[in-house]
Amino acid sequence: MPSAHQTSGSTSPAHAHATPSSQFRIGYVPYSADLTNPGDRRRFPAYAKARGIPFEIARPDQDYDVVVLSEVADLGAWLDYRKGKLVFELIDSYLAIPLSDPMQLLRGVAWYAKGRHSRLFLNFPGALERMCRHADAVVCTTEEQQRTIAPFCENIHIVLDMHDDLIKSVKTDYRAGTPVHLVWEGLPSNVYQVGTIASALEELSRRHKIHLDIVTDVDMPHTIPWLGRVKTLDIARRLFDAVTVHPWEAATWSDTITRCDIAVIPIDLGDPLTVGKPGNKLSLLWRAAMPVVTSATPAYLRMQRAAGSGELACQSVSEWVTALDTLIGDESARRTAGEKGHAYATQVMSTSALLNAWDQVLASVGIDVPNLQRKAP
Repeated sequence: MPSAHQTSGSTSPAHAHATPSSQFRIGYVPYSADLTNPGDRRRFPAYAKARGIPFEIARPDQDYDVVVLSEVADLGAWLDYRKGKLVFELIDSYLAIPLSDPMQLLRGVAWYAKGRHSRLFLNFPGALERMCRHADAVVCTTEEQQRTIAPFCENIHIVLDMHDDLIKSVKTDYRAGTPVHLVWEGLPSNVYQVGTIASALEELSRRHKIHLDIVTDVDMPHTIPWLGRVKTLDIARRLFDAVTVHPWEAATWSDTITRCDIAVIPIDLGDPLTVGKPGNKLSLLWRAAMPVVTSATPAYLRMQRAAGSGELACQSVSEWVTALDTLIGDESARRTAGEKGHAYATQVMSTSALLNAWDQVLASVGIDVPNLQRKAP
């Protein structure tokens, strides 16, 4: 796992001649208009708030010193922007998906239909490549992404999410009762991933009493919009019988998670987009000192090995059974896994390291962060 501030390419020396802060103008294109999307809460706006850096919601007809574009920015509006430096966040591994993939073929049409893009890009990855070429810096989240983006941009930075808003308590009691509580957290649209370990949970249930706790939204829009909303519990019960859905709330997240015994992050290893996901969720659960069993995606495998728990990154159902069986039956193994993960997350992926990573992003496009900072009122 790289450090939180790893970069690729050279850093521009322009920041040595930075403009006084009163003349700086920084724009940001958000994931959500009210900045409540997790991408807004945990990425650039969180950094700007922590550093006391003012920014505004960017408009393509305005002049800025730098504009930070989230992954869902309207490429049609920003591909020709020449009025300031551009930093493009490419968080998901879209460039790793073959153009022949049906979803990849339809993605440009879907984003245009949803109003994300003002222009129709039939070649969606081609549009992303153009944006990477046009940007002065690209921010991504994994080493694999960095290598994929390298042909299109020299100035690449790996920056993960900041989770300070969620960590209000950490796990200290690793005793487990009956049943043993496994916990999964995330967006309701990703609950289906639990199905990749359904057979492992079924096998384990023959010798252990297991309960699955899911921390997510209690419902979500149906894939067919006019059919209304779907209860997450109905989806979860198709995957495992003994299950409870807990509402995802920032105020209660830590307490809900740490009352459980073992966290799981199953991933469909046959899906290039999900396999390319960064280590954000694992880092978050480790910040809460949870023992975590994951699928062996490249990012999770690197992190588990770096933390000294490589055996908890699983390639197969049998490895999931072995890893969970070991943790379920051994309190000291749960404590060791939780404490190793917590140490790694708080040392290597600390808030300070993530803030410094964003400092380097801005410095690489000629912005001197100390000149930007202001004291909170």
